[in-house]
Amino acid sequence: MRSQSYAGPVLRLGLTGGAGAGKSTLARRLGQLGAVVVDADVLAREVLAPGSAGLAAVVASFGADVLDADGALDRAALAQIAFASPQRRRELEAITHPRITERTRELFAAAPGDAVVVHDVPLLVELAMGAAYHLVVVVDAPVELRVARLVQRGMAADDARARIRAQASAGQRRAAADVWLDNVGAETDLVDAVDRLWAERIVPFERNVRTGVRVERAQQLTLVAPDPSWPAQAARLAGRVALAAGERCRGVEHIGSTAVPGLLAKDVIDLQLGVDTLADADAAADALGRAGFVRVPAITGDHVRTDPDSPAAHWSKRFHAGADPGRVVHLHVREVGGPGWRTALLMRDWWRADEAARSAYASEKRRLASLGLDASAYAAAKEPWFAAAVPRARAWAERTGWTPPAGGRE
Repeated sequence: MRSQSYAGPVLRLGLTGGAGAGKSTLARRLGQLGAVVVDADVLAREVLAPGSAGLAAVVASFGADVLDADGALDRAALAQIAFASPQRRRELEAITHPRITERTRELFAAAPGDAVVVHDVPLLVELAMGAAYHLVVVVDAPVELRVARLVQRGMAADDARARIRAQASAGQRRAAADVWLDNVGAETDLVDAVDRLWAERIVPFERNVRTGVRVERAQQLTLVAPDPSWPAQAARLAGRVALAAGERCRGVEHIGSTAVPGLLAKDVIDLQLGVDTLADADAAADALGRAGFVRVPAITGDHVRTDPDSPAAHWSKRFHAGADPGRVVHLHVREVGGPGWRTALLMRDWWRADEAARSAYASEKRRLASLGLDASAYAAAKEPWFAAAVPRARAWAERTGWTPPAGGRE
């Protein structure tokens, strides 16, 4: 399912977690801190209220046994039927999701311009909705602890396990999570974690998006060991870029050192958005800014690694940087087929495929880092190495028949 985009000049947080994980505690605390909370479960009850068209559709599909003596929805009876099989669950979702989506749009649009809107969505991962938010926050706990919590609320243990099995796995949630909170201790522990998240990341992120302020990399150079979560982080960010760029997007790729398994790097995610023309890049700039990728007007091109058929003008680009204090992101917007676009993909794929080339680059990184350079000086000092490496990469491409990826995101 394609992710839904909700309008509004606000910071949008997607909040999710499995049954019994502690999502309600999280949402309640965020509301106390000042967020506007849009609770999908509340809206689900609203669209199935007595007398509603939604309830009539549920009765037509699942039978009158899902009603109580007063003609209202018996949620336990409906859950017992709907969670019995994936097909029945999809039938229920086909009734409720369009109605919930429309009501959600109304509430998002009504939020103040400086609001943090928290969208509390149990099925955020299952419905692939993550790209619609600036951040996805996941709260989790071990299955048996979640079952025990649900039993305390009056649910039978077998029904609790059936509901948990029907939901996304912990691995799927981890892949979707920008922020992961383990809820295994006292409620006060979770509240304290939320308070820190609010003060240190959410509030400054909202301010940065609203005022168009980027988060810059630290000037103190730090190279770190490869992080196995970098590809998943890049995939989440790429989804947001693609959704913001819309029809102008010709693919979003993870590039640079963090895109190469086994290569040490600065902890910066580099992405490349392909567009047909830089006029398309300019037209998408505001939407990218609202999505958390702020335009940096001072950067208008790449270092020119000149070919006879690639004059300097062809190395123009647009550059955006992330506004999230918790993740430094560089977004390079280049024309598809241009030399800068092609070179970024070529170098990544060469390093991925050729161990000797990857090792040589890692050695150069370590040598320059040992000189005590700051991050800007380090970047400049790598240019002579790149000038010599690019022809080798092009020779590798010719030898192996490499061609750039057709498009899309990783």
